[in-house]
Amino acid sequence: MNIDQKLKDAITNKVNSLGYDLYELTYKKENGDFILRVIIDKDEIINIDDIEIVSTSISELLDELDPIKENYYLDVTSLGAEKPLDINKLDKYVNKYVAIHLTNPYKGENNLEGEIVEINNETLTLKIKNKSRYNNVTLSRKEIDRARLAIKF
Repeated sequence: MNIDQKLKDAITNKVNSLGYDLYELTYKKENGDFILRVIIDKDEIINIDDIEIVSTSISELLDELDPIKENYYLDVTSLGAEKPLDINKLDKYVNKYVAIHLTNPYKGENNLEGEIVEINNETLTLKIKNKSRYNNVTLSRKEIDRARLAIKF
């Protein structure tokens, strides 16, 4: 089931006007129910208040436009606490705990977790825990192929 462009544009504009990005918009049948799922994102962590604000605003928009004739559920959600990050925008995540995947291993490891301490056009410095000590590791940005926020334990 497709969402028409007019509805997609209206929802995108509403989400953007509230200070969020529309990551994904889908409309499909799940377990017998139609679900209009709106996944939002922003640089900062999204909390339940953010979800409520966007959900209420989109619900009001949908009531006004009345674009869907069958019964459906509106599901507004985020990418979660460990959302993927755009590797070209890692500078926004200095002092954040992240998981980095490398194309070439660093000391035998392709996956590193730690806090971004410093970043420039060429390198990223990550503060990682090695047993009971913390070390700063400087990595070439060219070696990073994926990144996500991580939960520190």
